[in-house]
Amino acid sequence: MRNAYESAENTAQGGIAPGRARALAIECGFAEAGLIALPYADEARDAGRFEEWVRAGRAGSMHYLERTAEDGRLVRTRTAVPFPWAQSALVCLASYYPGQPRSIDPAPEGAGWIGSYACTGKTDASGTQRPSDYHKVLLKRLRALEARLHNEMGAFEARAYVDTGPVVERSLAVAAGLGWTGKNTCLIHPRLGSYGFLAVLLTSLPVTDTSAVPALVADRCGSCRRCIEACPTEALVAPYRMDATRCIAYLTIEHKGPVAEEMMDHIGRLVFGCDICQEVCPWNSPRRTPVPADTDLAPRAELVNPALEWLAQLDEAEFERHFNGSPVRRTGFSGLRRNVAIAMGNCGLRRFAPQLERWTDAADEGLRGAARWALNKLQARENAPDKP
Repeated sequence: MRNAYESAENTAQGGIAPGRARALAIECGFAEAGLIALPYADEARDAGRFEEWVRAGRAGSMHYLERTAEDGRLVRTRTAVPFPWAQSALVCLASYYPGQPRSIDPAPEGAGWIGSYACTGKTDASGTQRPSDYHKVLLKRLRALEARLHNEMGAFEARAYVDTGPVVERSLAVAAGLGWTGKNTCLIHPRLGSYGFLAVLLTSLPVTDTSAVPALVADRCGSCRRCIEACPTEALVAPYRMDATRCIAYLTIEHKGPVAEEMMDHIGRLVFGCDICQEVCPWNSPRRTPVPADTDLAPRAELVNPALEWLAQLDEAEFERHFNGSPVRRTGFSGLRRNVAIAMGNCGLRRFAPQLERWTDAADEGLRGAARWALNKLQARENAPDKP
């Protein structure tokens, strides 16, 4: 039951208090949340950085990030560009920290790797664990949060987004005191680490007590460069700066078609996404970061170190059965096969050759090119004079 005094105070002032907003978000299933008034203090700085990043071509084929308003401004630079009515942003965080194992740990021979964020599942009424997509899970929680606010505050305008709207969630999260931007460009929460999903609720409600807004969290990366040094494709071109076109997550998910050979060499066994820059981060240490008890975002054991043979043998119907409702669907059936072919080449196991041979005549150009590259790599390894 809500606090009657607090609700009356919020209504009288025509806005929402940061403490109440955070409490409601946690009641709706989020691990942490923060409310900020818009525009926030560093918005102009963040807008400039985002525009510079896009103009430099760092977004690759993610052209939705380049969308502009009628006045020519990038839609995502400032919240007021697409939403002039927005007076506040409630930024919510859900943790998906998987614990162990990690992709950089020893793994079974011929195993691939699916990014931890895409390995989540939820258990249905029958006790069966099924794929879960954080977009849908968190959007449902945001809708519940919005309903709670309407119940307390009455009518107001709002928009709820989980990686789908014209907002830069990470910048808003930093402004809301949920952490700092690490050198790997991820938001790092001082208690929960960087394995976090962000969800944003924009509202026309003013913030009633701006003095109660959480303070910014200081950058605690210090002199550490583990993420930069560990990135196989050198996507972290400098501290706090990423070239998405070199990122394994981008190459295995967002990028369609053939992958450049110099990139395939460094993708390793990763078939969907990449966790490396987070796995090496001290703020994600098992001794420091709690494993969340979130039943909607629990790891699916069968997707941890999945056998490449199993992934390769899936037909399109089986792909849908295993990944419908999962983020893995974003790369598509042919995209996943392309990525599996690359991983097979990098694993160096001759037993993968027959499957790769079958793919060399595939209709999909990306798969066809990856299979031929992988076969050549297996052959080169077979003929190497120093072969073990």
